[in-house]
Amino acid sequence: MTTATLTLKSPRVRGRHLSGLLTWRGLTGLALVGAVALAGLLAPLLTDTDPNAQGPLALAGPSADHPFGTDDLGRDLYSRVLHGIGTDLTLILTAVPIGALLGCSAALLAATSRWADLAVQRAFDLLLAFPGLILGLAVTAVLGPGRWPVVIVIALAEIPGFGRQLRAGILVQREREYALAARVGGSSPARVLLRHVLPNAVDPLVVQTAVALSLGVFIEGAMSFLGLGVRPPEPTLGSILSQSVAYLTTDPAFAAAPLAATTALVLGFTLIAEALNRGIRR
Repeated sequence: MTTATLTLKSPRVRGRHLSGLLTWRGLTGLALVGAVALAGLLAPLLTDTDPNAQGPLALAGPSADHPFGTDDLGRDLYSRVLHGIGTDLTLILTAVPIGALLGCSAALLAATSRWADLAVQRAFDLLLAFPGLILGLAVTAVLGPGRWPVVIVIALAEIPGFGRQLRAGILVQREREYALAARVGGSSPARVLLRHVLPNAVDPLVVQTAVALSLGVFIEGAMSFLGLGVRPPEPTLGSILSQSVAYLTTDPAFAAAPLAATTALVLGFTLIAEALNRGIRR
């Protein structure tokens, strides 16, 4: 029991995934996400232009007054992209924790009995049967476009990923020697699960969080691109990209900035997830 307790409390066991962030993948991912997130966070300081204010110069090229040019309604793309980043990150950072909480709660419920496990697995299968965009169509058909439908769709799409990761970790860890020793020592099943098994089963969730953030960027962008997301004129990266499609041949710069920001976020979160995963395997 003493050995098991020491293992459970070891910072090396709980924090080994963080070592992956010091590799080139982790540092590159952090730099990409950090740069884009900082630009969105500091949008009110980096520009004082109203992102929804229309001007006389439609589809103007980059200039001193409009670093990224203007859109088809004469709105400043620099301001719209920066504020769009902030909107996207707000939605994603709201939805992913909700999906993580619901998925992990379902995994803990599945660990209580065989029948609960079966019911939870079938619920995960049902959610996985509907791709994110199909969920988006279903939710917006009921609620209409807006911020909360985007949050709901992302959260629903994330539930199976978090739930399955935690369930798999619990199944592995509760058969380890320290968990068996705790049961032999008289600990209740709930105490074994929460005190011994759960702390050692959560490492993969750190990787899953980075993957979920990347998926959240994709879902939000796709919903806004199709007109199912945040209502105009509020900017998002997906809605700006959707506007630019009609002008790709005549004004390709229109799509450059939102596409670069979206790519940086997805690539950055993917590199972070890969780095964390390699750190766990060391």
